[in-house]
Amino acid sequence: MPGLREWQVASVEAGTAELAEKLKTSHLVAQTLYNRGVRDLEQAQVFLNPKLSYLHDPEMLHGAAEAAQKIAAMVASGGKIVIYGDYDVDGMTAVSILHACLKLLGANVSYYVPHRIEEGYGLNSQAVEKLIADGAKMIITVDCGINAIDEANIARRAGVEMIITDHHGLGDTLPEASSIVHPAMGDYPNPHLCGAGVAMKLAWQIARACGGERRVDERMRNFLLDATCMAALGTIADVVPLTGENRVLAIFGLKGLQGTKHTGLKALLASADLDNKQLDAYHVGFVLGPRLNACGRMGHAGLAVELLTEAPREKCDQIAEHLKEQNAQRQKVEREILEQALEEVRRQGLDDPSHKIITLWGDDWHGGVIGIVASRIVDQFGKPAILIANNGDGLGHGSGRSIPGFDMRAALEACGSHLLSFGGHAMAGGLRIEPTKLEAFAEAIGRYALDNINDKQLALPLTLDAHATLAELTPLVVNQLESLSPFGQGNPPPRFMFRGCEVMTPPKRMGRGGRAVQFFVGQDKSSVRVVGFSMGDLADSLQVGSRIDLAAQPAVNRFNGNTSLQLVLADVQFS
Repeated sequence: MPGLREWQVASVEAGTAELAEKLKTSHLVAQTLYNRGVRDLEQAQVFLNPKLSYLHDPEMLHGAAEAAQKIAAMVASGGKIVIYGDYDVDGMTAVSILHACLKLLGANVSYYVPHRIEEGYGLNSQAVEKLIADGAKMIITVDCGINAIDEANIARRAGVEMIITDHHGLGDTLPEASSIVHPAMGDYPNPHLCGAGVAMKLAWQIARACGGERRVDERMRNFLLDATCMAALGTIADVVPLTGENRVLAIFGLKGLQGTKHTGLKALLASADLDNKQLDAYHVGFVLGPRLNACGRMGHAGLAVELLTEAPREKCDQIAEHLKEQNAQRQKVEREILEQALEEVRRQGLDDPSHKIITLWGDDWHGGVIGIVASRIVDQFGKPAILIANNGDGLGHGSGRSIPGFDMRAALEACGSHLLSFGGHAMAGGLRIEPTKLEAFAEAIGRYALDNINDKQLALPLTLDAHATLAELTPLVVNQLESLSPFGQGNPPPRFMFRGCEVMTPPKRMGRGGRAVQFFVGQDKSSVRVVGFSMGDLADSLQVGSRIDLAAQPAVNRFNGNTSLQLVLADVQFS
């Protein structure tokens, strides 16, 4: 909510002036780089001019060389290989990469993706047993499996090789798999590879193993270049740090998406009116990613995976349109649940400062979207939120989202006596619960939150790169700031504090439902347009002549062939 966040403006470091001089750029650009750990000329040149040659050799990735040899041997023998994926964008794209690679190599390969509601995340024993009964000789997991102790044992006892490729947190005990490929094991320079990134590296090494040489042939080289598109989708959608190797994959993958020949991706882009358009992380995170995810949230992710793997052109068009409809339905259901949840928050007084966590449940809520709604609740009130859907199997299925400094998984563990099962990490978690224990659980986790969240944590920090003036926002500077993209985790959009700006024009609502606002501000002799998304209510509180401080991202507004500078508002405070 505007005005409720704690602004933290980065201090000016002595090295930024020298870096700005060497780069022949503004101190705003240099400080933005400095704040992201880019502290010297060499680091800046790597960051600003990424190359595919900066990708790390797949042999450095823990387990990749061993796994590739075993997979190559299975390909040669004709044994049945099943790729076991996850139902989110990262899992889907990881399946697509490995499936396409093995198909090119002539493997006997298929894939399996579990149902989000009925089976849940990761491997499950029933699915593994069925795959074995159907003749699988090797199961390769992607984007899951690092905690699949029981499932790996089932495969081992049946004489089936299980190759686990994952990037999620390592437990105290690892599965007894044939091979484990994981970026956080060993000394791999990029422990933050997503599932699709791991799959791409493994595919690269498999191509080497099958070809018998370190250099892959032209056919596989072209495939790997195309695979950066899928890796970029997974990298951006899974919100891993967009730095180092991940930044290289994101940049080249986004460029490749614009001219992709992949039938499924072309259909997906066309359905979103994005074909032949310049793409950035926003389009993946807020347009393409949600469409792919909607299939798994509202039903089964199988159709989306089919789109990315082997569907013929005519069916790709049909699937892409279906995903568009599913996403629209997801948005409708999400809005309905959010409205109900907000009403309950206010009715129960959970927005009062005496409550440090929000726990809600509903009998007709859709289990596939409650996690998104929980995130919206966190954004609205600055508190952790847990939403629980009571439907289907007679149990409550919950999804929680947290704030920095409050470990959601630890909270669920502390209240575990009320739960049938739980899992997750510091910022997000899931649970299953008997409906009769909902109130007791809400009380228990409410007490835990009171003991473990202080008032300062509830003032969500807004990190700003520097103090700036409107006069400093020349077209050259703003274009240089935009060249630091793609923005995301680890590389946030450059945002600055602009002090003492005067509102020059009456704020106007715009967009669907008037949820956004636009107006012009002036400072000394400079002025600029300001846009605030999801900040339509500012139109009721700001007047011409108001003096305000802005926390905002400079950007180039491109509309109908015209370009102009604007500020994208993150927050506003009255001077």
